[in-house]
Amino acid sequence: MTASLETFMARYKKTIESVMNGYLNELDVPKELKDSMRYSIEAGGKRIRPLLLMASYLAYKRDVEITYSSAAALEFIHTYSLIHDDLPAMDDDNLRRGKPTNHIVFNEATAILAGDALLTSSFELISKDESLSNSQKQYLIGLLSETSGPKGMVAGQILDMQAEEQQVSLVELEQIHTLKTGELLRFAVTAGAYLAGATNEQLEDLKLFAHYIGLIFQVQDDILDVVGDETKLGKPIQSDTANLKSTYPLLLGIEGAIEQKKAYVKQAKEALHRAGVADSYLAELTDYFSDRDH
Repeated sequence: MTASLETFMARYKKTIESVMNGYLNELDVPKELKDSMRYSIEAGGKRIRPLLLMASYLAYKRDVEITYSSAAALEFIHTYSLIHDDLPAMDDDNLRRGKPTNHIVFNEATAILAGDALLTSSFELISKDESLSNSQKQYLIGLLSETSGPKGMVAGQILDMQAEEQQVSLVELEQIHTLKTGELLRFAVTAGAYLAGATNEQLEDLKLFAHYIGLIFQVQDDILDVVGDETKLGKPIQSDTANLKSTYPLLLGIEGAIEQKKAYVKQAKEALHRAGVADSYLAELTDYFSDRDH
């Protein structure tokens, strides 16, 4: 390891934000649309998904610049999903990261269009990256479409809504979050390792790692919604309960949710060991996701 996790995250968070802002600065579109897109991009966030993509690449190679467009595209899609999640028709949230949500600052129609614009811009970012070969572009765009679309994140979102006001099993809850949260993380981990030249066997182990990372991330989200600090989270706690959502603490209790999270962490690290990258930022990020307080 050449630098601490904190140094890695600070450095590449700044890099990704520079790439995204560079794209937006050059975008010649109506001002209100651009302002709405920029508002949510600049609203904060830890940039976990692009950092995970870069960490996956760095587990095998060092010249990480080739990942920049894919990492920025991934964050565009994540941001679009948050804009749409916050809408009155979805979670109807007024705060995101301690700030008014996009549709509150602008209006509902503009927020929808800003989300649409970020989604479609993600594919443009990859397609116009001259450092990528055509076969790499095809692979990345195909994988991003799959993980963010009706077989991935979008499927998880509708299953999540359908699970409101009813008790689901642990298997059903895992399926929801594997899709809703885990699929974009699968893109991050797989895309980074693919660009670094990982073998097919390593990619399979890393896909399994990403599966458990998605579950770890969601369990901790659910735990923080019950016992977290609102000032750190930037949104009210107990919002899942208010929205009648199925959660790990509701299903297993707080202690049970914590134990389940520990089991996921163990399985994630075992997958990293099999992929030959047990001593990497990916292992450190696993602990970071599990222990985070916001």
